[in-house]
Amino acid sequence: MRSIKTGKAMRNKRDIKDKRSEISCQKLEFDNLSIDKKNNNPITNTYYSFFFSLFPNLSLLTSNLYLLTTIIWILVSTVATVPAAAQNLNDYLQTAAENNPGLQSKYKEFEAAMQKVPQVASLPDPTISFGYFIPKMGSQRAELTINQMFPWFGTLGAQADAATLTAEAKYQSFLDARNQLFFQVSTAFYPLFELNRWQQIEQDNIEILKAYKSIASIKFKNGIAPMVDVLRMDIMLKDASTNLEILNQKEKTLITTFNKLLNRNENAEVEIADSLEIEFVENKIRKDSLLAENPLLEALELKVKASKASEMAAHKQGFPKLGVGLGYMIMDKNSNGGMTDNGKDVLMPMVSVSIPIFRKKYRAAKKEAQLMQESYSLQKEETANKLISNYENVWFELQSQQHLIELYDQQILVSEQALNLLFSAYGNSGEQFEEVLRMQQQLLKYEKMKVTAEVQYQIELAKLNYLTAKTYEQ
Repeated sequence: MRSIKTGKAMRNKRDIKDKRSEISCQKLEFDNLSIDKKNNNPITNTYYSFFFSLFPNLSLLTSNLYLLTTIIWILVSTVATVPAAAQNLNDYLQTAAENNPGLQSKYKEFEAAMQKVPQVASLPDPTISFGYFIPKMGSQRAELTINQMFPWFGTLGAQADAATLTAEAKYQSFLDARNQLFFQVSTAFYPLFELNRWQQIEQDNIEILKAYKSIASIKFKNGIAPMVDVLRMDIMLKDASTNLEILNQKEKTLITTFNKLLNRNENAEVEIADSLEIEFVENKIRKDSLLAENPLLEALELKVKASKASEMAAHKQGFPKLGVGLGYMIMDKNSNGGMTDNGKDVLMPMVSVSIPIFRKKYRAAKKEAQLMQESYSLQKEETANKLISNYENVWFELQSQQHLIELYDQQILVSEQALNLLFSAYGNSGEQFEEVLRMQQQLLKYEKMKVTAEVQYQIELAKLNYLTAKTYEQ
Protein backbone atom coordinates (compact mmCIF):
# COMPACT_ATOMS: atom_id res chain seq x y z
CA MET A 1 0.00 0.00 0.00
CA ARG A 2 1.10 3.51 -0.52
CA SER A 3 -0.27 6.35 1.46
CA ILE A 4 -1.00 9.55 -0.39
CA LYS A 5 -2.21 12.74 1.26
CA THR A 6 -4.82 14.57 -0.73
CA GLY A 7 -3.52 17.96 0.30
CA LYS A 8 -0.48 19.70 1.71
CA ALA A 9 -0.23 20.47 5.39
CA MET A 10 -2.96 22.81 6.57
CA ARG A 11 -1.90 26.46 6.84
CA ASN A 12 -2.16 28.25 10.10
CA LYS A 13 -5.49 30.09 10.34
CA ARG A 14 -3.70 33.27 11.39
CA ASP A 15 -1.56 33.18 8.23
CA ILE A 16 -4.69 32.73 6.11
CA LYS A 17 -6.40 35.68 7.78
CA ASP A 18 -3.25 37.78 7.27
CA LYS A 19 -3.19 36.79 3.61
CA ARG A 20 -6.86 37.72 3.17
CA SER A 21 -6.15 41.02 4.87
CA GLU A 22 -3.14 41.62 2.62
CA ILE A 23 -5.16 40.96 -0.52
CA SER A 24 -7.99 43.16 0.73
CA CYS A 25 -5.51 45.96 1.36
CA GLN A 26 -4.09 45.55 -2.13
CA LYS A 27 -7.56 45.76 -3.63
CA LEU A 28 -8.44 48.77 -1.49
CA GLU A 29 -5.20 50.50 -2.46
CA PHE A 30 -5.88 49.87 -6.12
CA ASP A 31 -9.47 51.05 -5.82
CA ASN A 32 -8.26 54.25 -4.17
CA LEU A 33 -5.86 54.81 -7.07
CA SER A 34 -8.42 54.26 -9.80
CA ILE A 35 -11.92 55.01 -8.47
CA ASP A 36 -13.22 57.89 -6.43
CA LYS A 37 -15.36 56.20 -3.76
CA LYS A 38 -17.60 59.20 -3.35
CA ASN A 39 -18.96 59.49 -6.86
CA ASN A 40 -17.66 56.26 -8.46
CA ASN A 41 -15.84 58.31 -11.13
CA PRO A 42 -12.19 58.06 -12.20
CA ILE A 43 -9.88 60.02 -9.92
CA THR A 44 -9.52 63.59 -11.13
CA ASN A 45 -6.26 64.39 -9.34
CA THR A 46 -4.07 66.07 -11.95
CA TYR A 47 -0.97 64.20 -10.87
CA TYR A 48 -2.61 60.82 -11.31
CA SER A 49 -4.26 61.92 -14.55
CA PHE A 50 -0.89 62.88 -15.95
CA PHE A 51 0.67 59.65 -14.66
CA PHE A 52 -2.03 57.45 -16.21
CA SER A 53 -1.87 59.42 -19.44
CA LEU A 54 1.78 58.37 -19.69
CA PHE A 55 1.02 54.76 -18.74
CA PRO A 56 -2.56 54.06 -19.87
CA ASN A 57 -2.22 50.30 -19.29
CA LEU A 58 -0.98 50.56 -15.71
CA SER A 59 -4.44 50.26 -14.19
CA LEU A 60 -5.04 47.19 -16.30
CA LEU A 61 -1.71 45.72 -15.22
CA THR A 62 -2.45 46.43 -11.58
CA SER A 63 -5.91 44.88 -11.81
CA ASN A 64 -4.50 41.79 -13.48
CA LEU A 65 -1.83 41.51 -10.78
CA TYR A 66 -4.50 41.76 -8.08
CA LEU A 67 -6.69 39.13 -9.71
CA LEU A 68 -3.76 36.80 -10.29
CA THR A 69 -2.71 37.17 -6.65
CA THR A 70 -6.25 36.45 -5.51
CA ILE A 71 -6.61 33.36 -7.68
CA ILE A 72 -3.23 31.96 -6.69
CA TRP A 73 -3.99 32.44 -3.02
CA ILE A 74 -7.41 30.79 -3.34
CA LEU A 75 -6.03 27.83 -5.28
CA VAL A 76 -3.19 27.36 -2.80
CA SER A 77 -5.48 27.64 0.19
CA THR A 78 -7.90 25.19 -1.43
CA VAL A 79 -5.15 22.58 -1.54
CA ALA A 80 -3.52 23.53 1.73
CA THR A 81 -6.60 23.62 3.90
CA VAL A 82 -8.07 20.24 3.04
CA PRO A 83 -10.25 19.34 5.99
CA ALA A 84 -10.13 15.71 6.82
CA ALA A 85 -11.01 12.61 8.54
CA ALA A 86 -11.40 13.59 11.92
CA GLN A 87 -11.23 13.91 15.12
CA ASN A 88 -9.92 10.42 14.48
CA LEU A 89 -12.72 8.39 12.93
CA ASN A 90 -11.84 5.57 15.33
CA ASP A 91 -12.91 7.84 18.20
CA TYR A 92 -16.37 8.14 16.66
CA LEU A 93 -16.46 4.38 16.07
CA GLN A 94 -15.68 3.82 19.74
CA THR A 95 -18.45 6.22 20.75
CA ALA A 96 -20.92 4.45 18.47
CA ALA A 97 -19.95 1.03 19.87
CA GLU A 98 -20.59 2.29 23.39
CA ASN A 99 -23.79 4.26 22.80
CA ASN A 100 -25.70 2.83 19.83
CA PRO A 101 -28.94 1.25 21.17
CA GLY A 102 -29.26 -1.22 18.28
CA LEU A 103 -25.81 -2.63 19.00
CA GLN A 104 -26.51 -2.77 22.72
CA SER A 105 -29.69 -4.75 22.03
CA LYS A 106 -27.66 -7.29 20.05
CA TYR A 107 -25.34 -7.77 23.01
CA LYS A 108 -28.33 -8.20 25.33
CA GLU A 109 -29.56 -10.97 23.03
CA PHE A 110 -26.22 -12.72 23.48
CA GLU A 111 -26.38 -12.34 27.26
CA ALA A 112 -29.95 -13.65 27.29
CA ALA A 113 -28.89 -16.68 25.20
CA MET A 114 -26.14 -17.44 27.72
CA GLN A 115 -28.79 -17.70 30.43
CA LYS A 116 -30.33 -20.58 28.49
CA VAL A 117 -27.36 -22.85 29.26
CA PRO A 118 -28.04 -23.46 32.98
CA GLN A 119 -31.72 -23.94 32.20
CA VAL A 120 -31.20 -26.90 29.88
CA ALA A 121 -28.19 -28.33 31.75
CA SER A 122 -30.01 -28.76 35.05
CA LEU A 123 -31.87 -31.78 36.36
CA PRO A 124 -35.64 -31.62 36.57
CA ASP A 125 -36.97 -30.64 39.97
CA PRO A 126 -37.54 -33.47 42.44
CA THR A 127 -41.14 -34.27 43.40
CA ILE A 128 -42.43 -34.65 46.94
CA SER A 129 -45.83 -36.11 47.71
CA PHE A 130 -47.77 -36.64 50.93
CA GLY A 131 -50.79 -38.87 51.42
CA TYR A 132 -53.13 -39.30 54.38
CA PHE A 133 -55.40 -42.32 54.50
CA ILE A 134 -59.10 -41.65 55.11
CA PRO A 135 -60.31 -44.00 56.43
CA LYS A 136 -57.17 -45.51 57.81
CA MET A 137 -55.85 -48.53 55.87
CA GLY A 138 -54.95 -51.09 58.46
CA SER A 139 -52.18 -49.62 60.53
CA GLN A 140 -51.07 -47.07 57.81
CA ARG A 141 -51.85 -43.50 58.77
CA ALA A 142 -49.93 -41.40 56.17
CA GLU A 143 -47.25 -41.64 53.49
CA LEU A 144 -44.49 -39.20 52.40
CA THR A 145 -42.45 -39.82 49.23
CA ILE A 146 -39.68 -37.95 47.37
CA ASN A 147 -38.58 -38.79 43.82
CA GLN A 148 -35.90 -37.52 41.40
CA MET A 149 -35.83 -38.32 37.69
CA PHE A 150 -32.56 -38.46 35.70
CA PRO A 151 -32.40 -38.11 31.90
CA TRP A 152 -30.48 -40.67 29.92
CA PHE A 153 -26.70 -40.40 30.11
CA GLY A 154 -25.37 -37.46 28.05
CA THR A 155 -28.76 -35.83 27.47
CA LEU A 156 -28.07 -32.78 29.65
CA GLY A 157 -24.59 -32.38 28.16
CA ALA A 158 -25.99 -32.38 24.60
CA GLN A 159 -28.64 -29.82 25.54
CA ALA A 160 -26.00 -27.62 27.20
CA ASP A 161 -23.80 -27.88 24.10
CA ALA A 162 -26.68 -26.81 21.87
CA ALA A 163 -27.51 -23.82 24.07
CA THR A 164 -23.85 -22.78 24.35
CA LEU A 165 -23.31 -22.95 20.60
CA THR A 166 -26.48 -20.97 20.01
CA ALA A 167 -25.23 -18.29 22.41
CA GLU A 168 -21.88 -18.18 20.62
CA ALA A 169 -23.74 -17.70 17.35
CA LYS A 170 -25.55 -14.76 18.96
CA TYR A 171 -22.20 -13.27 19.87
CA GLN A 172 -20.99 -13.59 16.28
CA SER A 173 -24.17 -11.83 15.19
CA PHE A 174 -23.32 -9.08 17.66
CA LEU A 175 -19.83 -8.76 16.12
CA ASP A 176 -21.36 -8.51 12.65
CA ALA A 177 -23.78 -5.85 13.89
CA ARG A 178 -20.83 -3.93 15.34
CA ASN A 179 -18.92 -4.13 12.06
CA GLN A 180 -22.02 -3.05 10.18
CA LEU A 181 -22.44 -0.11 12.55
CA PHE A 182 -18.83 0.91 11.92
CA PHE A 183 -19.55 0.84 8.20
CA GLN A 184 -22.67 2.98 8.67
CA VAL A 185 -20.76 5.50 10.77
CA SER A 186 -18.06 5.71 8.08
CA THR A 187 -20.60 6.18 5.29
CA ALA A 188 -22.23 8.95 7.32
CA PHE A 189 -18.93 10.62 8.23
CA TYR A 190 -17.24 10.92 4.84
CA PRO A 191 -20.16 12.80 3.18
CA LEU A 192 -19.64 15.43 5.88
CA PHE A 193 -16.06 15.73 4.72
CA GLU A 194 -17.27 16.02 1.12
CA LEU A 195 -19.81 18.69 2.06
CA ASN A 196 -17.20 20.65 3.99
CA ARG A 197 -14.85 20.63 1.00
CA TRP A 198 -17.61 21.56 -1.46
CA GLN A 199 -18.57 24.49 0.75
CA GLN A 200 -14.99 25.70 0.73
CA ILE A 201 -14.63 25.23 -3.03
CA GLU A 202 -17.88 27.10 -3.67
CA GLN A 203 -16.81 29.91 -1.36
CA ASP A 204 -13.49 30.13 -3.20
CA ASN A 205 -15.42 30.20 -6.46
CA ILE A 206 -17.40 33.19 -5.22
CA GLU A 207 -14.21 35.02 -4.26
CA ILE A 208 -12.70 34.37 -7.68
CA LEU A 209 -15.87 35.49 -9.48
CA LYS A 210 -15.90 38.68 -7.46
CA ALA A 211 -12.33 39.33 -8.49
CA TYR A 212 -13.23 38.66 -12.14
CA LYS A 213 -16.16 41.05 -11.86
CA SER A 214 -13.92 43.77 -10.48
CA ILE A 215 -11.51 43.37 -13.39
CA ALA A 216 -14.34 43.20 -15.95
CA SER A 217 -15.77 46.42 -14.52
CA ILE A 218 -12.42 48.20 -14.82
CA LYS A 219 -11.91 46.95 -18.38
CA PHE A 220 -15.39 48.13 -19.30
CA LYS A 221 -14.74 51.59 -17.88
CA ASN A 222 -11.49 51.70 -19.83
CA GLY A 223 -13.34 50.72 -23.00
CA ILE A 224 -11.46 47.45 -23.36
CA ALA A 225 -14.26 44.95 -22.59
CA PRO A 226 -18.04 44.98 -23.09
CA MET A 227 -20.61 45.43 -20.33
CA VAL A 228 -21.90 41.92 -20.97
CA ASP A 229 -18.81 40.56 -19.17
CA VAL A 230 -19.91 42.31 -15.98
CA LEU A 231 -23.49 41.07 -16.34
CA ARG A 232 -22.26 37.56 -16.97
CA MET A 233 -20.34 37.70 -13.70
CA ASP A 234 -23.47 38.83 -11.82
CA ILE A 235 -25.33 35.79 -13.15
CA MET A 236 -22.56 33.39 -12.18
CA LEU A 237 -22.21 34.95 -8.73
CA LYS A 238 -25.92 34.44 -8.13
CA ASP A 239 -25.62 30.79 -9.16
CA ALA A 240 -22.63 30.23 -6.89
CA SER A 241 -24.31 31.91 -3.92
CA THR A 242 -27.41 29.75 -4.36
CA ASN A 243 -25.28 26.59 -4.57
CA LEU A 244 -23.49 27.55 -1.37
CA GLU A 245 -26.78 28.20 0.40
CA ILE A 246 -28.09 24.76 -0.61
CA LEU A 247 -24.89 23.14 0.68
CA ASN A 248 -25.28 24.96 4.00
CA GLN A 249 -28.85 23.70 4.32
CA LYS A 250 -27.77 20.13 3.57
CA GLU A 251 -25.29 20.18 6.44
CA LYS A 252 -28.01 19.91 9.10
CA THR A 253 -29.37 16.65 7.67
CA LEU A 254 -25.95 15.00 7.43
CA ILE A 255 -24.95 16.02 10.96
CA THR A 256 -28.24 14.73 12.41
CA THR A 257 -27.85 11.37 10.65
CA PHE A 258 -24.29 11.01 11.90
CA ASN A 259 -25.03 12.01 15.50
CA LYS A 260 -28.00 9.66 15.78
CA LEU A 261 -25.79 6.71 14.83
CA LEU A 262 -23.69 7.70 17.85
CA ASN A 263 -26.87 8.20 19.92
CA ARG A 264 -25.88 11.81 20.57
CA ASN A 265 -27.74 15.08 20.47
CA GLU A 266 -28.60 15.87 16.88
CA ASN A 267 -26.88 19.25 17.16
CA ALA A 268 -23.63 17.91 18.62
CA GLU A 269 -20.57 19.26 16.85
CA VAL A 270 -18.79 16.97 14.41
CA GLU A 271 -15.11 17.77 13.97
CA ILE A 272 -13.68 17.57 10.47
CA ALA A 273 -10.02 18.48 10.72
CA ASP A 274 -6.48 17.68 9.62
CA SER A 275 -5.81 15.96 6.30
CA LEU A 276 -7.60 13.05 4.72
CA GLU A 277 -5.21 10.20 4.05
CA ILE A 278 -6.02 7.71 1.35
CA GLU A 279 -4.42 4.29 1.30
CA PHE A 280 -4.38 3.11 -2.27
CA VAL A 281 -4.80 -0.66 -2.17
CA GLU A 282 -2.57 -2.24 -4.79
CA ASN A 283 -3.33 -5.89 -4.10
CA LYS A 284 -6.46 -7.75 -3.08
CA ILE A 285 -5.85 -7.41 0.63
CA ARG A 286 -7.45 -9.61 3.27
CA LYS A 287 -9.21 -11.80 0.71
CA ASP A 288 -7.90 -14.85 2.56
CA SER A 289 -9.77 -13.69 5.68
CA LEU A 290 -12.98 -13.06 3.74
CA LEU A 291 -14.35 -16.55 4.38
CA ALA A 292 -12.17 -17.52 7.33
CA GLU A 293 -12.98 -14.80 9.84
CA ASN A 294 -16.31 -13.33 8.81
CA PRO A 295 -18.78 -13.25 11.76
CA LEU A 296 -21.75 -14.03 9.51
CA LEU A 297 -20.18 -17.28 8.33
CA GLU A 298 -18.96 -18.09 11.83
CA ALA A 299 -22.46 -17.58 13.23
CA LEU A 300 -23.98 -19.93 10.67
CA GLU A 301 -21.30 -22.55 11.31
CA LEU A 302 -22.06 -22.38 15.03
CA LYS A 303 -25.75 -22.78 14.29
CA VAL A 304 -24.97 -25.93 12.29
CA LYS A 305 -23.06 -27.30 15.27
CA ALA A 306 -25.86 -26.29 17.62
CA SER A 307 -28.36 -28.16 15.45
CA LYS A 308 -26.15 -31.26 15.56
CA ALA A 309 -26.08 -31.03 19.35
CA SER A 310 -29.87 -30.63 19.33
CA GLU A 311 -30.18 -33.73 17.18
CA MET A 312 -28.07 -35.65 19.67
CA ALA A 313 -30.16 -34.35 22.56
CA ALA A 314 -33.39 -35.37 20.79
CA HIS A 315 -31.94 -38.81 20.18
CA LYS A 316 -31.05 -39.27 23.84
CA GLN A 317 -34.41 -38.02 24.99
CA GLY A 318 -35.88 -41.08 23.29
CA PHE A 319 -34.20 -43.31 25.85
CA PRO A 320 -35.80 -44.15 29.19
CA LYS A 321 -35.47 -41.75 32.08
CA LEU A 322 -34.39 -43.19 35.40
CA GLY A 323 -35.85 -42.18 38.73
CA VAL A 324 -34.89 -42.86 42.32
CA GLY A 325 -37.02 -42.08 45.35
CA LEU A 326 -37.66 -42.68 48.99
CA GLY A 327 -40.99 -43.40 50.70
CA TYR A 328 -41.77 -42.88 54.37
CA MET A 329 -44.94 -44.44 55.82
CA ILE A 330 -46.34 -43.40 59.17
CA MET A 331 -47.85 -46.38 60.97
CA ASP A 332 -50.26 -46.70 63.92
CA LYS A 333 -49.95 -49.39 66.51
CA ASN A 334 -52.11 -52.45 65.85
CA SER A 335 -54.56 -52.93 68.70
CA ASN A 336 -54.33 -56.69 68.29
CA GLY A 337 -50.61 -56.63 69.03
CA GLY A 338 -48.60 -59.77 68.55
CA MET A 339 -46.43 -58.25 65.82
CA THR A 340 -42.83 -57.24 66.11
CA ASP A 341 -42.15 -53.58 65.41
CA ASN A 342 -45.84 -52.92 65.94
CA GLY A 343 -46.51 -49.20 65.18
CA LYS A 344 -43.03 -48.56 63.86
CA ASP A 345 -42.81 -46.25 60.80
CA VAL A 346 -41.55 -47.72 57.50
CA LEU A 347 -38.81 -46.34 55.14
CA MET A 348 -39.05 -47.59 51.54
CA PRO A 349 -36.42 -46.90 48.77
CA MET A 350 -37.88 -46.74 45.23
CA VAL A 351 -36.63 -46.92 41.63
CA SER A 352 -38.64 -45.89 38.57
CA VAL A 353 -38.11 -45.94 34.80
CA SER A 354 -40.02 -43.99 32.14
CA ILE A 355 -41.02 -45.91 29.05
CA PRO A 356 -40.80 -43.68 25.91
CA ILE A 357 -43.29 -45.62 23.84
CA PHE A 358 -44.65 -42.58 21.96
CA ARG A 359 -41.74 -42.23 19.52
CA LYS A 360 -43.23 -39.84 17.02
CA LYS A 361 -42.25 -36.70 18.94
CA TYR A 362 -38.65 -37.88 19.27
CA ARG A 363 -38.36 -38.67 15.57
CA ALA A 364 -39.86 -35.28 14.71
CA ALA A 365 -37.37 -33.48 16.99
CA LYS A 366 -34.44 -35.27 15.34
CA LYS A 367 -35.79 -34.51 11.86
CA GLU A 368 -36.23 -30.86 12.79
CA ALA A 369 -32.61 -30.62 13.91
CA GLN A 370 -31.40 -32.32 10.70
CA LEU A 371 -33.39 -29.96 8.49
CA MET A 372 -32.05 -26.95 10.38
CA GLN A 373 -28.51 -28.20 9.79
CA GLU A 374 -29.20 -28.32 6.06
CA SER A 375 -30.81 -24.89 6.17
CA TYR A 376 -27.87 -23.28 7.97
CA SER A 377 -25.41 -24.98 5.64
CA LEU A 378 -27.22 -23.61 2.60
CA GLN A 379 -27.38 -20.15 4.20
CA LYS A 380 -23.66 -20.31 4.83
CA GLU A 381 -22.98 -21.23 1.21
CA GLU A 382 -25.21 -18.38 -0.01
CA THR A 383 -23.56 -15.91 2.35
CA ALA A 384 -20.10 -16.96 1.18
CA ASN A 385 -21.14 -16.45 -2.44
CA LYS A 386 -22.45 -12.97 -1.66
CA LEU A 387 -19.30 -12.06 0.23
CA ILE A 388 -17.11 -13.08 -2.70
CA SER A 389 -19.32 -11.20 -5.15
CA ASN A 390 -19.43 -8.09 -2.98
CA TYR A 391 -15.67 -8.24 -2.47
CA GLU A 392 -15.06 -8.25 -6.21
CA ASN A 393 -17.50 -5.35 -6.69
CA VAL A 394 -15.82 -3.35 -3.96
CA TRP A 395 -12.40 -4.09 -5.40
CA PHE A 396 -13.58 -2.84 -8.80
CA GLU A 397 -14.96 0.36 -7.24
CA LEU A 398 -11.72 0.95 -5.35
CA GLN A 399 -9.69 0.65 -8.54
CA SER A 400 -12.14 2.87 -10.43
CA GLN A 401 -12.07 5.61 -7.82
CA GLN A 402 -8.28 5.42 -7.64
CA HIS A 403 -8.04 5.96 -11.40
CA LEU A 404 -10.48 8.86 -11.17
CA ILE A 405 -8.50 10.51 -8.38
CA GLU A 406 -5.31 10.24 -10.40
CA LEU A 407 -7.13 11.54 -13.49
CA TYR A 408 -8.58 14.53 -11.66
CA ASP A 409 -5.16 15.37 -10.23
CA GLN A 410 -3.81 15.59 -13.77
CA GLN A 411 -6.86 17.45 -15.07
CA ILE A 412 -6.59 20.02 -12.29
CA LEU A 413 -2.92 20.61 -13.07
CA VAL A 414 -3.54 21.04 -16.80
CA SER A 415 -6.60 23.24 -16.18
CA GLU A 416 -4.57 25.53 -13.93
CA GLN A 417 -1.93 25.90 -16.64
CA ALA A 418 -4.57 26.58 -19.30
CA LEU A 419 -6.29 29.10 -17.05
CA ASN A 420 -3.05 31.00 -16.52
CA LEU A 421 -2.49 31.20 -20.29
CA LEU A 422 -6.06 32.32 -20.99
CA PHE A 423 -5.92 34.91 -18.25
CA SER A 424 -2.66 36.32 -19.60
CA ALA A 425 -4.23 36.60 -23.06
CA TYR A 426 -7.29 38.28 -21.61
CA GLY A 427 -5.12 40.70 -19.67
CA ASN A 428 -3.39 41.76 -22.86
CA SER A 429 -6.29 41.91 -25.28
CA GLY A 430 -9.46 41.92 -23.18
CA GLU A 431 -10.80 39.11 -25.35
CA GLN A 432 -11.79 35.48 -24.68
CA PHE A 433 -13.37 36.32 -21.33
CA GLU A 434 -15.88 33.52 -21.83
CA GLU A 435 -13.01 31.05 -22.22
CA VAL A 436 -11.46 32.29 -18.97
CA LEU A 437 -14.74 31.75 -17.14
CA ARG A 438 -15.34 28.39 -18.75
CA MET A 439 -11.89 27.15 -17.78
CA GLN A 440 -12.28 28.50 -14.25
CA GLN A 441 -15.58 26.66 -13.80
CA GLN A 442 -14.08 23.53 -15.30
CA LEU A 443 -11.25 23.71 -12.78
CA LEU A 444 -13.68 24.00 -9.89
CA LYS A 445 -15.71 21.12 -11.32
CA TYR A 446 -12.62 18.90 -11.35
CA GLU A 447 -11.85 19.88 -7.76
CA LYS A 448 -15.36 18.86 -6.69
CA MET A 449 -15.21 15.63 -8.66
CA LYS A 450 -11.88 14.79 -7.07
CA VAL A 451 -13.32 15.31 -3.58
CA THR A 452 -16.29 13.10 -4.47
CA ALA A 453 -13.96 10.40 -5.79
CA GLU A 454 -11.88 10.56 -2.61
CA VAL A 455 -14.97 10.22 -0.44
CA GLN A 456 -16.34 7.37 -2.53
CA TYR A 457 -12.97 5.63 -2.27
CA GLN A 458 -13.06 5.89 1.52
CA ILE A 459 -16.63 4.57 1.63
CA GLU A 460 -15.70 1.59 -0.54
CA LEU A 461 -12.67 0.97 1.67
CA ALA A 462 -14.96 1.01 4.72
CA LYS A 463 -17.18 -1.53 2.96
CA LEU A 464 -14.12 -3.68 2.30
CA ASN A 465 -13.28 -3.48 6.00
CA TYR A 466 -16.80 -4.66 6.81
CA LEU A 467 -16.70 -7.57 4.37
CA THR A 468 -13.32 -8.74 5.66
CA ALA A 469 -14.28 -8.08 9.31
CA LYS A 470 -11.36 -5.76 9.92
CA THR A 471 -10.72 -5.10 13.60
CA TYR A 472 -10.28 -1.46 14.55
CA GLU A 473 -7.85 -0.34 17.22
CA GLN A 474 -9.91 1.29 19.91
